[in-house]
Amino acid sequence: MNIVFMGTPDFSVNVLKAIASKYDVKLVVSQPNREKKKGVLLDTPVAKAAKELGLKLIQPEHIKDSYEEIKNAGATVLVSAAYGQYIPSKILNIFDSKINVHASLLPKHRGGAPIQRSLINGDTKTGVTIMEMAKGLDTGKMYSQAEYVIEPDDNSTTLFEKLSVIGTDLLMASIEDIVSGKNLGVEQDDSLSSYSANIAPEEERINLNRSSLEIVNQIRGLAMDPGAYLMVGDTKLKVFKATALDYTGSEAPGTVLSIRKGIKIKTLDSAISLDLVLMPGKKIISGKDFSNGQKIFTEGLVLSL
Repeated sequence: MNIVFMGTPDFSVNVLKAIASKYDVKLVVSQPNREKKKGVLLDTPVAKAAKELGLKLIQPEHIKDSYEEIKNAGATVLVSAAYGQYIPSKILNIFDSKINVHASLLPKHRGGAPIQRSLINGDTKTGVTIMEMAKGLDTGKMYSQAEYVIEPDDNSTTLFEKLSVIGTDLLMASIEDIVSGKNLGVEQDDSLSSYSANIAPEEERINLNRSSLEIVNQIRGLAMDPGAYLMVGDTKLKVFKATALDYTGSEAPGTVLSIRKGIKIKTLDSAISLDLVLMPGKKIISGKDFSNGQKIFTEGLVLSL
């Protein structure tokens, strides 16, 4: 089986390694390198893996400009997992089979941020769908699904890791039947669909004028990257974990209730404790350790909403 693989983040790496161990990956396509460390661009996780595996790699700014290179790869199967660009029909039509590993139970959570949105929305379960890539956004036929019950301690980082493993196993169990035509897939029910757009920068800020559960779910959905944050004066404090507290006081949302043995803040309906935080230029520490030496919170301070 000759394959072109498209993917970018850590979620995609397991998939690439699995198919490369069994099939002939003619070409790997990843997003351009954008993250910098000490002024040097870092390879995307998939680009790094492709180089380690000795696979041909391209990273076009716009995939439509690489039509000839993709066509000339000579593959009949396209496999995609969290690539991050819309793939035009002209490129899809090169392949006999075009298969996507999507991290949700379609038709729910179509779009670019299904894992983050499942947590932000407070879903109790999610999963992976192996699907056909078609013209619409995540609207193609579904070949197979695997369900995962979301655990209370899951955040977007742990969920990415778990669903990557589940998705890889599901793809490897499905791909040969898909390519041979034995698995023809089933159509999605559009009436049950929902859309999960990429996270906008303004969604990273924590609004304390909401319920504690909504705030905790927002923090879970954004941890550990990019991370939700509170503005405490001029300081952007990243919050990677928080707990909803049983509290019935009448203070205004955003009021700092306690700075002893942790930071506790009033929300719309109760309160939260900050359990894992990051000050700019510092290391991630527990909320309890942070409270011992911090100077930005005072009891009774009302944070801006």
